[in-house]
Amino acid sequence: MSVVTKLVLASNSPRRRQLLTDLGMTYEIRLQEVDETYPDHLRRAEVAEYLAAHKAAAYAPDLAPHEVVLTADTIVCLEDDVLNKPADEAEAKHMLSRLQGRAHDVFTGVCLLSGNGQRTVFSDQTRVHFRALSPAEIEFYVRNFSPLDKAGAYGAQDWVGMVGVTRLEGSYFNVMGLPVHRVWEELAKLGLVAV
Repeated sequence: MSVVTKLVLASNSPRRRQLLTDLGMTYEIRLQEVDETYPDHLRRAEVAEYLAAHKAAAYAPDLAPHEVVLTADTIVCLEDDVLNKPADEAEAKHMLSRLQGRAHDVFTGVCLLSGNGQRTVFSDQTRVHFRALSPAEIEFYVRNFSPLDKAGAYGAQDWVGMVGVTRLEGSYFNVMGLPVHRVWEELAKLGLVAV
């Protein structure tokens, strides 16, 4: 069996890149378009894990035996409704209107797939509590920030997270898009952590 020596990040997310960099990881970025639809019967964490594994499978044919690809997908769930990235500003405002004043769950699914066929899929869950936001606050955020590339139309690290999130139960970094504590543990098992 080949030893894994190279990490490949298959994500265009600047937040995931920053989190891996802040962990001190060395990695290569590879990008390709992958369909992000999922079967209707999946619920909550199953959706995030399915999408992460589906993305990893798309990279499998091009992986060398010593490489491992990391893919991730973050979803926001309000009860059983999955809120992915909004299509436009109107949908972003609608999502934020639904989330404000309530608690919701953020799931990030992660897949680590090596070129020698080893696969690990897991997810992490964080409960996020939002205070009530005014229509003016929602409008300000959508107009001045970038909610269209974020599940649920918000980033916890952005202005609306700073003024709207009152409490988290679980990992803050999971809400940003990568449960780094779990990723670190799994990468250590593969020998990619030097500490």
